[in-house]
Order: sequence, then structure tokens, then C-alpha cells
Amino acid sequence: MDQSTFSRPLGAEAAAMRLLSDREVAARLSRSRRDFLRDAAGVALGTTFLGSSHFLRGQTAFKKRKVVVITFGGGARDQETFAPEGQENIPYMLKELAPRSTFFTQVINNGILGHYVATASLATGVYETLNNFSAIPPEHPTVFEYFRKDLKRPPSDAWVVAPSNGFNRIGESECRSYGQGMGARVILPKHLLNAATSGSTTDYDHLLRDNYETPLYAPQIGGGEFELRQLETILKLSVDDFKAHARMASSPDELSVYIAKRLMKQESPSLLWITMHDIDIAHSGAYSLYIDAIRRTDRLCAEMWKAIESEPEYAGNTTLIILPDFGRDADQDPGGNGFQHHRTGDPASRTTWMMALGAGIKEGVICDRPLQSIDLIPSLGAMMGFSAAQSQGTPIKELR
Repeated sequence: MDQSTFSRPLGAEAAAMRLLSDREVAARLSRSRRDFLRDAAGVALGTTFLGSSHFLRGQTAFKKRKVVVITFGGGARDQETFAPEGQENIPYMLKELAPRSTFFTQVINNGILGHYVATASLATGVYETLNNFSAIPPEHPTVFEYFRKDLKRPPSDAWVVAPSNGFNRIGESECRSYGQGMGARVILPKHLLNAATSGSTTDYDHLLRDNYETPLYAPQIGGGEFELRQLETILKLSVDDFKAHARMASSPDELSVYIAKRLMKQESPSLLWITMHDIDIAHSGAYSLYIDAIRRTDRLCAEMWKAIESEPEYAGNTTLIILPDFGRDADQDPGGNGFQHHRTGDPASRTTWMMALGAGIKEGVICDRPLQSIDLIPSLGAMMGFSAAQSQGTPIKELR
């Protein structure tokens, strides 16, 4: 599929023509999320604060602090999540996570709305322009390279768990100024499962579908991906045990979370990035499957938080960040397909949210000032003590 299928970054002229209306719609979405969370989850409006009893301070804090990032990948709209009619689909976020979080109601993605390129933009802090269906690395340094080079961290301290449709190259950029080999190690559970079954996939077909938009797309595997032989040496997991657990998993994201929790137990990386993707089944046009995927992702995010709280290496010193890569088209946009796609670039597909909880984060706060999705990486730098020198985002003062 040609990249023109996806919404391109807003050009200056186009942005100027629709700036006022888009701002108004984005602000309305923000207010709706704020009011709903205030009523449903009991969180309060508080756009700024200076301190919290949860803050870790000084160089000791930088050394101990861990960060887990989960992309609520695939794109979900408010009416199926944070609007009143969608609240039944995200019970864990509303009842368990939101009250303990600082919640950002207006995070704008002004980049290309394709999953790999949008996730690459999140990971670099720059709106990347690579072809969404190309097996190439990001152009700009990733958060993993900043983290490892500036803080002199080993390869075992930065990991990515991701779907295999091109995400195998997200751990390290093509920017040679950061030196080859300074990126994250990447685990692709689907790729591992395919190798473990030696092509006999009858029991696992529901876990191995690789791309919901272009079923014929077969990514070229390369880069620093995790090999099957490393299951036992690193994760202490035999191939047979891996296959047995996969049989019990209902979706690719469930398998990814299982691997992520295993990785936390065995390697305890300080920087762990997990890309969810089940929600993208919306491209199939089945609304019920889209809703099921939202509910599953909600549950899996809560599972990851429980794992953080229960693992000794993570409990008390870890910040969890959850954010979508982007949204999906509004029903009223004549150029879109509603929940099914994310191609118009309308405010519903660009205006998302972000949730942060754990170490260094004030609980029960809503921030509704506009942010950009590329603000995440410089914010992680401020939290962990590295410089995101080539990022184009701005550190978020509420994340420290």
C-alpha cells in the first residue's frame, strides 16, 4: 500500500486553513475527557504543580529510576473509551489507573498517521517521514540510544517488545552519530512464535496475522531482533513452554505482555517499551472485534501495572506511561470510514491522551493544556537524566 493512504503531516497552508476549527474540536475533546474523568474516576483538575511525595531526586534517583512505556496502539476514539458511552470498555483505566495518575487530556499528533511511522515518531521525539510499510530504521536517534549512550548503559537495560510488522527496526536509528549498536534490543513475539512452530501454525493462526491493513505485507526481518535460541538463555523459557503459553493467549498483545513480564523478571531493564497493536483489527471493519481489543488492551495495561508493583526491581521506583499512537476517524467526517481507519487527519484522529503513574508522578491530577506526542522523549530524558538532543519536542513539566 502506498504511503499516500495515510494522513501526511499538516502542511503550513493546510494547517492555517483549518487551525481554528481543529483547535476548537481538540479543546472540546480535551474538556470532555477532563469532565468525564473528574466525574467517573474522581481525579481533579490541576494543570501545574511543583512537587510530590512520590518524586525521586538527585543522581541516585536517575540511577534507580525505571520507565515502562506502553503505546495503546491501533488508535481508539473517545466514544469507545473516555466518553460516557465508552466507559464500560476501559474499567481498569478508570477505576485502577486514572485515580493514581496524572492524566493529559490533549496530546496532539501532527505527524503521519501510520502505526510504525507514528510509533517511530514517539520514540525519537521527531515527526518521522519514513514509509510506514518500509523495513527501515528511524532517521533520528531513538530514546534508547540517548539513554544508553548518555548514561553508559549496557544493551540489557533497554528493550522493545513489539508486533513484527516492521517494528523490528525501531530500536535503533540510522543516525550514525550515536554509534551502531547503541539501540534497544527488540523482541518480536510473533516472529519468535513462527520460528518456534517451524511453519506449522494451525494452533496459532490467531496470533500470527501480521498486518490488519495490508495482509500481503511481509516485513523483512533484520536489525537487532531477539532470536529464538535466546528464549532459554535470556528469558529462561523453553521453546515448548513458550508454545504452550501461546496456545492459551487470545491475542498477539497477550503474548507480548507475557514476554514483557518475563523480561522484567529476568533482565529488569530500566527502559522497557511495549507496543500494543490488537486495536488495529478495526481495519477489518468488525466493530465488535475493535471493542474487544480495546477492552483487552485496557486489561493488559492494568496487568503491566500490577507486574510493576509486584516485581522487587520495579516496585516504588518505576514510572509507567500509557499513550495512543493516534486516534481514528470521526463518524461525521465524510472523507473517513469512522472507527475503521485513521486517514483523514481530522482532530479525532490526531487528538489523543497520555496517562502517567508511579514514581515521580502526582496522583489524581488532570492536565488539559495542549501537548504534542513528540514531547514524550525529552520528558523521559528529564526524568532519567539523559539529553534528547535532536528531539523537536518540549519537556513536559508535569513529568520529572
